[in-house]
Amino acid sequence: MKAVGVRELKNRLSEYLRAVKRGERVLITDRGQVIAELRQPVADGLDGALPVALTMLIREHVSVGLPNTPEAYPIQPLRAPEGTARQLIDELRGER
Repeated sequence: MKAVGVRELKNRLSEYLRAVKRGERVLITDRGQVIAELRQPVADGLDGALPVALTMLIREHVSVGLPNTPEAYPIQPLRAPEGTARQLIDELRGER
């Protein structure tokens, strides 16, 4: 991520736009204070639906996983340890 002052940005705008096109983010400063950010637009459907700060956090820290499909969760057979059923039945019936 680059930081650039307003004056330098005006003088070398094309250079910084090419950097943004390559995927870099450019912070714009005025007297050492960040006042804006140049970056590529994100087409994720978040714009306008959430507060700006929350949208920025999501973009920076959230990754989308795989789709939730049945194939992602293969069925495992239910198996009790050998002799468990007989042991439980014997306990329920008690000694005869």
